[in-house]
Amino acid sequence: MGSFRVDKDSLGEVKVPSGAYYGPFTVRASNQYKVTGQKPHINMIRAFAMVKRSAALANKELKVISADKADAIVKACDIVLSGKLLDQFIVDSINSGAGTAFNMNTNEVIANKALEIMGHKIADYSFINPNDHVNMSQSSNDTFPTAMHIAILMNMREVVDSLNLLITSLENKAQKFKKVIKIGRTHLMDAIPVTLGEEFNEYAFSLKRGLNKIEDVCSDLEFVALGGTAAGTGANSPPGYKKLVIKYLSQISGLSLKSSQNYFFSLQSKFEIAMCSSILRNIAIELIKMSNDIRLMASGPIAGLGEITIPAVHAGSSIMPGKVNPSLSECLNMICYIIVGNDISVALAAQAGQFELNVMLPGMIKNMLDSTDMLKNFLPIYAKNMIDGLKANEQKLASFVEKSPTLVTLLNPHIGYLKASEIYKESIKSHKSIRKLILEKGLMTEKELDSALSKKNILGSK
Repeated sequence: MGSFRVDKDSLGEVKVPSGAYYGPFTVRASNQYKVTGQKPHINMIRAFAMVKRSAALANKELKVISADKADAIVKACDIVLSGKLLDQFIVDSINSGAGTAFNMNTNEVIANKALEIMGHKIADYSFINPNDHVNMSQSSNDTFPTAMHIAILMNMREVVDSLNLLITSLENKAQKFKKVIKIGRTHLMDAIPVTLGEEFNEYAFSLKRGLNKIEDVCSDLEFVALGGTAAGTGANSPPGYKKLVIKYLSQISGLSLKSSQNYFFSLQSKFEIAMCSSILRNIAIELIKMSNDIRLMASGPIAGLGEITIPAVHAGSSIMPGKVNPSLSECLNMICYIIVGNDISVALAAQAGQFELNVMLPGMIKNMLDSTDMLKNFLPIYAKNMIDGLKANEQKLASFVEKSPTLVTLLNPHIGYLKASEIYKESIKSHKSIRKLILEKGLMTEKELDSALSKKNILGSK
């Protein structure tokens, strides 16, 4: 059994592993919140370290904390930001409603590391205290929402990069397929011919729309709650603190952060986060549609549509040799289903705040970061290993076009809708092509028919 030290907090004495940088609050919380088995997200840890660092610098400049203590806190924060001490953040990602447990886990780790930096013993809280010094001019009420915004913004930058990679791959395919004619489908039934390029261009366009919405909501997320302290009142923070702390936080985060326009709003309402979640959901819906189109177009290759061929990234079956499955599209679908579900959880949490504080924050941020992690991690793989490797089965596509009775739609201007409808029905019944029936009945000359059904006419001004 490992050795322990005895730390004391407001509730009494607590046994803490002797080598731990966390303290009594963290131990109590870790014993209560056994939920997911997952530790806090790396970007939440980084965001909190940035908040504590910025607060120490602002408090130092305003002379409400001694320079030596503030400098030690800053150095401790820098150590965390360098990637060290991450194993000391042990509170479950789903913890106390307002995130107090995680805030205190951070306060204790930074306080004890600062003590060590100054040559004091760990847990000598009479010199540097997690609450009085690391948490000075702050509350969980304002630090956790602020860290949420920062963590989401950091993840969103990578989501944007990943989406741009996918959009580029789709646009490249749209260009390559721009003259590949295929049968369009409405209601899953044959419709007027389109090009494969037009389909892929639409996928790219819809995702660009999503990127525009991400840009809008990220500019809203740049307004942060830090400085609101308890309930948005700014209690226990010195004059000038709000402006200074945001200045330092912008510098360390590299983000264009701004003080909240209404601190009560920033603590009570999660409008921006719910909006961001809904945008992720809507992008997921577009990705699901695209992914399912690709799965259908690639189905077969003999008994399905077989209009495109997909790259083989691994064997498709453990029993059927040679089988190639759209496994990456299936994976993308599952990711997007989870994102849709996460959005429901975020929406429910956003509406569940009461009075001066929303206390469903850890659940919200876990879902947001899970959703953005999956997108930023997988979309580059999907772009490179699925979209880039797609090929058009031009022979089969041309065969479908030639045989399809819907070609008669292009003859409406020449023979009229009613006559075209009769030809369509006869083509289905007799299995004769539109071309053959039109010529047999003498409704158009071969030259007129060639012109009406030409590739140039089908493509139009595209």
